[in-house]
Amino acid sequence: MRTRFFLVALVALVMHATAAADAPAGEARPEVKPEAKPAKAEARPPARAEMPDPMDRLRERLAEKLGATKAAPTSPNVLRVAARAEPESAPAVAAAKTAAPKQKPAAAPKTEHAHAAHWGYEGEGGPASWGAMKPEFAKCASGTRQSPIDIREGIKVQLDLVPFDYKPSAFRVIDNGHTVQVNVAPGNSIEVMGRRYELAQFHFHRPSEERIDGRQFDMVVHLVHKDPEGRLAVVAVLLERGSAQPVVQKVWNNLPLEKGEEVPARDTLDLAALLPSERSYFTYMGSLTTPPCSEGVLWMVMKQPVAISPEQIGIFARLYPMNARPIQSAAGRLIKESN
Repeated sequence: MRTRFFLVALVALVMHATAAADAPAGEARPEVKPEAKPAKAEARPPARAEMPDPMDRLRERLAEKLGATKAAPTSPNVLRVAARAEPESAPAVAAAKTAAPKQKPAAAPKTEHAHAAHWGYEGEGGPASWGAMKPEFAKCASGTRQSPIDIREGIKVQLDLVPFDYKPSAFRVIDNGHTVQVNVAPGNSIEVMGRRYELAQFHFHRPSEERIDGRQFDMVVHLVHKDPEGRLAVVAVLLERGSAQPVVQKVWNNLPLEKGEEVPARDTLDLAALLPSERSYFTYMGSLTTPPCSEGVLWMVMKQPVAISPEQIGIFARLYPMNARPIQSAAGRLIKESN
């Protein structure tokens, strides 16, 4: 009797276990996304083929339920997908960098001197700015033997008169944007202290750049000479209001209509007629009065001025009302004056 009851209970238990084993797995198993599974995973064989013993199968199913619930957050499949996502993003980042246009660096702002393309006598390009415009203009600011100067207290000594070897010559006139310049044919020269200087050109300033004992004149003409080694000697002839000057008038008659245009004249110039009758002078060492303000220039300033008519002054004034560099420091230079 007791044996029969045990057998009935055992059969009931086996039938219950079999029914539990045949129940659909999806009702209690959490759903696993298809894309999270390995691409070539093999299908699981039927539960009964794996575990013929119903009790063992029941224990296995319970263990799988518990294990799937705990392992879901750290599924190896999820980790493998994350690991693949990182290298796949590298080409995309590289492509984005390649496709992105390179930005050009912003252009540097222009300085004030960039607008002053040419030096002049007023405004941003005026004499106070010459030394900072270009490296080759540095002497205009830092030089110690600059011109022009106010000639005072010259030492009177026995100086040889300058032997001018001037003759009628062909010439060309150009308005170079700073003054009226006359380029003369070769063959005109002076000789100073045994050195011969050839006349290259002469040009005009208004008012005179040089002063004598503080006096400034209406205009001045600078006759620029050069020796074979390139050293310069400048003769300054002061011009004051009076009668018409024939050499100046010939120059004005040949003024070009455009700046920068060099006009050859059909006539010739008698350059000796531009000099004063009295040939005494002051002499000192100075510089060019225009950029680059090079020093080592021998200056000879004629003491007697030459007359020029108001009309001739007015013609130049229409082109250049003022083109004179301010007076520079004499800086203790020796100034000699002929008797």
